[in-house]
Amino acid sequence: MIQEFKDFISKGNVMDMAVGIIIGAAFTAIVTSLVGDLINPIISLFMGGVDFAGQYVLLGDGDYASIADAEEAGAAVFAWGRFIMAVLNFLIIAFVVFLLVKAVNRAREATEKKEEEAAEEPAGPTELDLLMEIRDALKK
Repeated sequence: MIQEFKDFISKGNVMDMAVGIIIGAAFTAIVTSLVGDLINPIISLFMGGVDFAGQYVLLGDGDYASIADAEEAGAAVFAWGRFIMAVLNFLIIAFVVFLLVKAVNRAREATEKKEEEAAEEPAGPTELDLLMEIRDALKK
C-alpha cells in the first residue's frame, strides 16, 4: 500500500496539479488586488462614488450608521450591496482570467506552429531518393 502511494505521488500529474494549485492561490491574490484596488475604484468613480458593499436593508428595528454597526449589534441585515459587489468581482475576475487564457493559448499556438514548420523542413534525402541514385549509378 505504501508503494502504491509512492507511485501515485511520483506521477507527474499529481505534481503538476500541486504546482497549479499553488500558482493559482498566488494568482488569486494578484487578481483580487487588481479588482479591489484598481478596477472597483474606477467603477465607483463612474457610479458617483457609490460603494455598493455598504448598501443594506435592515431586517428589524433599530437605526445604524453602517452595515458594520448593524452587524456588530447583532441586527439582521439583507446585505444586497455585498452580493452586487461579489457578482461584479466575479465577472471582472472571469474576464481577466479569460484574457490570460486567451493570451496563453495564442502563445502556445504560435510555438506549436513554429515546431510544425521546423518538422516540415526536409532533413536530407529520403531513402527512396538514395535508392534511386544507387540504381542510376549502377545503370552507368
